[in-house]
Amino acid sequence: MPTIISVASGKGGVGKSMVVSNLGLLLARQGQRVILVDMDIGGANLHILFGMFHPPTTLTDFFTNRLTNLEDLAHPLANPLPLRLIPGTGETLITANLQHAKKKRLIRHLQKLDADIILVDVGAGTSYHALDFFLLADHFLAVATPDPTSVLDLYRFIKLAAIRKVLTAFLARDPVAEALLSQDFHSITEVLEAVGRTSESGVALAQQALQGFQPALILNRMTPKSRINTLHLRNLLKQYVGAELSVLGNIPEDPQVQQSILKYLPVVEFSPKSPAAQAFEHIAENVLKQIEQPEGFRNSLEEPRKIRA
Repeated sequence: MPTIISVASGKGGVGKSMVVSNLGLLLARQGQRVILVDMDIGGANLHILFGMFHPPTTLTDFFTNRLTNLEDLAHPLANPLPLRLIPGTGETLITANLQHAKKKRLIRHLQKLDADIILVDVGAGTSYHALDFFLLADHFLAVATPDPTSVLDLYRFIKLAAIRKVLTAFLARDPVAEALLSQDFHSITEVLEAVGRTSESGVALAQQALQGFQPALILNRMTPKSRINTLHLRNLLKQYVGAELSVLGNIPEDPQVQQSILKYLPVVEFSPKSPAAQAFEHIAENVLKQIEQPEGFRNSLEEPRKIRA
């Protein structure tokens, strides 16, 4: 069964798809069989970053049952490297109101794909689609920039993802679910206390649902002056999730990234010696560490490399 890694952000425009494309290529270079899946419903653009302007098939074909095997949607990207892409869907009435059964079917098929690693590019924002696709993974990555609005939006996203993760442990009409839907919380402890007030036996179930939910951060467009806002983000998330969150790496502000996007190439291929490409090499190493030794990962993780001025 493949390892599924979801990559999300609290808002659009922070470089999430750029992160997915570069990580996918680097992991494939390490011999991992990688499939990228664009689950940004209505805003799919991962294929464009590889110069694939008109994919012959997309997730729309799967949702409409025109193709029933998800494997048939995986397009080779970088032969002979084992890297493939399942392009996302456009905004249609079916995808805008995607039924829960269709999401469950998609998740089942993802788990059967012939790959070592699946990187899921999750849509920005806090819709149920984005939260559910983020939570389907074995490992969770969150992308943010030092911009204060990005920091705040990512904090909101992870907070709502944690609540959604607890909700999925209970039936939709369960009193616990109804209580969680109508409240705001400032920490996981508050969530568990709310569950306990409604159902004492439900606390253990909620704790089990949250076990291992500690998204790792990738900080993009970093400069030497970015430290204050990112420390604030880490402190907010530590307060909410109740544990120190790891930073997989810092991607510096680098003009080569924009140039690579204009050339429809990942920056690690377009400019492999650039500061951003070197940062991605470091992040890819840490992603493999997280997969290979998830329990000891946070203790063995290197400190993020310093940003070059």
